[in-house]
Amino acid sequence: MNETHVMEYIEQVSSLGIVPGLDSIRELCRRLGNPQKGLKFIHVAGTNGKGSVSAYIATVLQEAGYRVGRYISPVIFGYRERIQINGRMITKKALCQGMDHMKSVCDEMVREGLPQPTSFEIETALGFLYFLEKGCDIVVLETGMGGLLDATNIVENTVAAVFTSISMDHMKFLGKTLEEIAEQKAGVMKCGCAVVSTDQKPEIMSVILRKAEELSCPVTIVDQGKICKAEYGLERQRFDYGSRKKLEITLAGRYQVENAALAVEVLDVLAQRGFPVTEDKLRRGLRETRWPGRFTMIKKRPIFIVDGAHNEDAAKRLAESVTFYFTNRKIIYIMGILKDKEYEKIIALTHAYADHIITVTSPGNPRAMSAYELALEVSKVHPKVTAADSLEEAVEMSLLLADSQDVIIAFGSLSFLGRLMEIADATFGKAAKRNGRSK
Repeated sequence: MNETHVMEYIEQVSSLGIVPGLDSIRELCRRLGNPQKGLKFIHVAGTNGKGSVSAYIATVLQEAGYRVGRYISPVIFGYRERIQINGRMITKKALCQGMDHMKSVCDEMVREGLPQPTSFEIETALGFLYFLEKGCDIVVLETGMGGLLDATNIVENTVAAVFTSISMDHMKFLGKTLEEIAEQKAGVMKCGCAVVSTDQKPEIMSVILRKAEELSCPVTIVDQGKICKAEYGLERQRFDYGSRKKLEITLAGRYQVENAALAVEVLDVLAQRGFPVTEDKLRRGLRETRWPGRFTMIKKRPIFIVDGAHNEDAAKRLAESVTFYFTNRKIIYIMGILKDKEYEKIIALTHAYADHIITVTSPGNPRAMSAYELALEVSKVHPKVTAADSLEEAVEMSLLLADSQDVIIAFGSLSFLGRLMEIADATFGKAAKRNGRSK
């Protein structure tokens, strides 16, 4: 296979849909020699914050000298981003050779009358193979959609099960209540593993604590009261957490302080389980962590922010950050949302802060709500909304509407943010050249 063949194969398999459950991934991994059994994992579940918390943990462990595998979903900049070792994506050669092998095994399963493994199952198994082959000391493993029936939950050697903020999402598959969704997420716990969670709503925390007790898992919960002296900013944030003073992060958004505190608790637990990290490496790792697309400022004049607020809880956090950082500023939105998300709630939580809203269709995503459909929904609550024909048009339009002191915020589905960031970079470059010539 070459890269084109890989993407064609994945698109073909993806068209078959999502099938929750572990039978297929178990059989696939069995035929591959069960590579997951030779690895140790930090299994990260939750609705929002998984990527950021995973990024903090992986970067600190890498700084400390460990060989760290990382499996993420969804991706922003390219397909190979989902499988990484020490921040480097799987090589093109390894992806193509690995996927060729995966296809032959999957084809064999189908010939024997077994179900075709889903694209996520194939990617997960490929990740296990790659991490084992490259000798990873530990793997930071993000769940895909849920936990209990998620393909990643085939793993057994879980050192720590980590829970970021849990809220309503993927109700079709995970349940209609917070308790039902929490039950699915809590399914990543393994007997005796460490459990580390951010502070959750009482009904969620009760599920986590009950499950942890059943499996004899020691529990650590982030103490919000230990977070103090926070200094917030778009490029740098500092805070104290308990006895640790002046911890520094570069990820923006008030919620990133909470995510970093969760990562610190995880790293302290890991130190007790064979993965010690010096204080200097911990601080350096937090400071060096990058996670583009999560309230990330990519340009300054005007300020251009991209954020993956794609569900109700993330929209609340985006609204909090907007009101905190940009009081009395003119704000233009570029908004793109998937059909199966709670778009009415996302619109309701965010529309009031925008002077003008530009809607886009997330390109190449069959689940995308069209720019026109989204504009119709927005127009019910906001007087100034325009449907853009393309991402390029949306960026150009936002720059025409914004002065140098204004703010542009692109948010919604993560699937279009990578391309939009590329377009914004090129568009700002052209504008700078024009301005230079006009002087």
